[in-house]
Amino acid sequence: MKSVIYLGIIIVFWLIIGEGCLKFRTSDSKALKEFDTSGVRLSIKTLKVKDRTLHYVMTGMDTFPTIVFVHGSPGSWDAFKEYIKDKDLLKKFRMISIDRPGFGYSDFGKAVTLQEESNIISPLFKGLKNNKPIYLVGHSLGGPMIVQLAADNPNTIAGLVILSGAIDVKLEKPEKWRHVIMQFPLKYLIPGSLRPSNKELWYLKTDLIKLAPRFKEITCPVYIIHGDKDPLVDYGNLAFGAKAFVNSTKIDTLTIPGANHFIPWMHYDVIKKVLLRL
Repeated sequence: MKSVIYLGIIIVFWLIIGEGCLKFRTSDSKALKEFDTSGVRLSIKTLKVKDRTLHYVMTGMDTFPTIVFVHGSPGSWDAFKEYIKDKDLLKKFRMISIDRPGFGYSDFGKAVTLQEESNIISPLFKGLKNNKPIYLVGHSLGGPMIVQLAADNPNTIAGLVILSGAIDVKLEKPEKWRHVIMQFPLKYLIPGSLRPSNKELWYLKTDLIKLAPRFKEITCPVYIIHGDKDPLVDYGNLAFGAKAFVNSTKIDTLTIPGANHFIPWMHYDVIKKVLLRL
């Protein structure tokens, strides 16, 4: 009996602590204070799209070309906070980082498919138009997300930067266990943003099958950067991307030797140099 009680206490403790600690998001008040300390003006905005809310942040001059950063799974806009406060990048770009639907403060927990995400994010581009280019940067699952966005918004996106992107359906493992832990009651044992992350990663293989024929619709330049020691997203995605964007005006690939999946943070200078070339 005692062992059951102890197990119950552990589960409750895990759910309470895990739910609070694993949301991977920064409050608006904390973000404003941090950016103010850095001397960078941060604008926090929301966009209502039917019954959904898209939460995002912005830095830089409205008259500059725009970079929109799209995080992986799980994550939130603050995955790219060092980029959007970078003084060199701010001299050239207006920068936006979004909370993808289901993460951060964009209806946290309500994960959807790539197409549904695109339907929510795409209206943002209309408000960003200033007769200057708009570039998309996506890490991990953010990689196929920006491909979807570019395909759904023809003649809107000036370039894609795919960082450790999971874009080749053939390199995605089945991971049938994800479907099991999506079911009641197991899904309630998955805390914080790991729950919506598990759901969208379960969708991903089907999403990539649907996205595959749309790579040919991408005509803008594409930059693909990947570490050759990535244990989470197969390095083979780089070679796939180099062949898949058949109508892109330019395909530029960069391998970071010895790098793992977390290149936006561990190889910041490499990524920054690519962005400054846009």
